[in-house]
Amino acid sequence: MTKPRILVTSAAGRTGAAAVQELLSLGFPVRAFVRRDDARAADLRAQGAEVFVGNLFDYRDLQAALVDVQRAYHCPPFAPNQLHGSMLFALAAEEAKLEVVALMSGWNPHRSHPSLLTREQWIANNIFRWMPSVDFVHVNPGLFGVMYLLGLPAIAHFGAFLAPFGEGLNAPPSNEDIGSLAAHVLAAPDGHIGRCYRPTGPTLIAPQDIAGILSKVLDRTVTYRDVPFSMFAKAAKVSGFPTFEIANMKRYAEELREGAYAVGAPTDHVERVTGRKPEDFETLARRYVANPELIAPGLQIGTKLGATWDLMKMLVTRPPDLERFEREHGQPALVEPLLAHESDTWRAAAERYELSLLGRVATIDAARPIAVSSGSPLPATP
Repeated sequence: MTKPRILVTSAAGRTGAAAVQELLSLGFPVRAFVRRDDARAADLRAQGAEVFVGNLFDYRDLQAALVDVQRAYHCPPFAPNQLHGSMLFALAAEEAKLEVVALMSGWNPHRSHPSLLTREQWIANNIFRWMPSVDFVHVNPGLFGVMYLLGLPAIAHFGAFLAPFGEGLNAPPSNEDIGSLAAHVLAAPDGHIGRCYRPTGPTLIAPQDIAGILSKVLDRTVTYRDVPFSMFAKAAKVSGFPTFEIANMKRYAEELREGAYAVGAPTDHVERVTGRKPEDFETLARRYVANPELIAPGLQIGTKLGATWDLMKMLVTRPPDLERFEREHGQPALVEPLLAHESDTWRAAAERYELSLLGRVATIDAARPIAVSSGSPLPATP
């Protein structure tokens, strides 16, 4: 019997590439949607994927990419126009009469978040549920494990893990576990439709624990130092991260400090869906340190001289004016915004292992009542 063809968007990205690899290993024909035909696309092609080069914001490309496709993992780019792209994809998925879409979002979206991007993720999560003929599954990880390694050169050469994370607890998932979970819900969607999956690592850990693990991985002492976000923003600017990403990371860092990512974590969703236990931070760190391109395209540990030069540039760089950036780019601000941990609505949903949505979405936690949009309970996933 011929297996359905599955489209993976952002297929050269962190979780998209992992989803492509897992789906191919499960014997599914995969069409990998990429922005450019580069070395990462060539690697996908070498693995056996059909590569489609296009623009996720051009409806014509979406239509072409979805020809003869039955299912899709949609991983919207982390970009200011994410809602635009998500709605285009929803329209194209409905026109193509897909069976099911797994939609990547996040754990913290809610209606009054100060981040426009995060509010737009909340909008997209709700609207995808309204598609008249396409089923959906939510994939909503919290803060990825890879985010702790963005300053890898300084960590490797100076033993300095500098981040504005306080003592915040998180159960960081690997890119591979997130992509694998998405692949498995698409490979056998029965029992997953309408549900929310939050892939996490196996245990809650603090930044101090991260430093201890990196000491083992790098075979040198690594010390965590809690620093002001302005210093983190300067380092990110020197490393070439867009101001848009830095502005959003400011909100997520504060949520981490205040315990938002510890609410409802860890979950056993990775093991329940894939049949494999989630990777711990040491496992993912060893893989990413060996291949820093998995952390961010172009990232290298480099030399101590290069890391020193970057540190000097960071010290003389002015931090980006994030509020001004948002004003100048027309991002509407709320009068009384609430970060995830400040929202009673979000916290109540998170403590039920659910997304904060209009109504409830099914969860898979066997220890909690399973809530579904229709009001009919679903059986726990075996």
